Amino acid sequence: MSEYAVTRLEDIDEITDGREPWRPVRHHFGITSFGINAWTGRETGDRIINEHDEEGEDEELYFVHSGRARFEFDGESVDAPAGTFAFARPGVKRTAFAEEPGTTILAAGARPGQVYTPTGWELWAPAGRLYQEGRYAEAADLARELVAAHPEYSDLLYNLACCESLAGRKADAIEHLRLAIEKSDSVRSYLAGDSDLDPLREEPEFQALLAGR
Repeated sequence: MSEYAVTRLEDIDEITDGREPWRPVRHHFGITSFGINAWTGRETGDRIINEHDEEGEDEELYFVHSGRARFEFDGESVDAPAGTFAFARPGVKRTAFAEEPGTTILAAGARPGQVYTPTGWELWAPAGRLYQEGRYAEAADLARELVAAHPEYSDLLYNLACCESLAGRKADAIEHLRLAIEKSDSVRSYLAGDSDLDPLREEPEFQALLAGR
């Protein structure tokens, strides 16, 4: 395996969940120590970074690679031409819009004080679109293919389990939850409050997972 890799941004294929498409830079290079991806707004006014606050989670550094962006941090608007860095700590609500066509933003992040663990959320996008449309069986079928190709990612396993739960595939859902927890015990914290898993709550095997057994 080579100790280095060189790739142009446009050579990394875009993926989308139905919102602004992005390029999965971290996954492309197999980076395991931090997250980094790139988003491009095609037209002026396009939302590039979906609004979120990362409460209790990642701090993020943004770099305007090309074009001109407008960030909003806790409601405050910030003009950001190409070459601008912008940093947001966890808890700051943030979003960004393209002020020029073809504006591209790089976003890098990790959780303070913790070792970074790739979850594979970037790859969930195509199945996520089916999930959002309520097509749970189709989402589960596609997510199963994603997991087969990338079994190392806990979030892919967890999201597959959610789709299987909603599709009535209880045994498969519980098994994939177990595998997700084996890869990242932090997944267990999702089980109590996720309504996608409500169809499993009376199952003894699910109750055992919830109890940490």
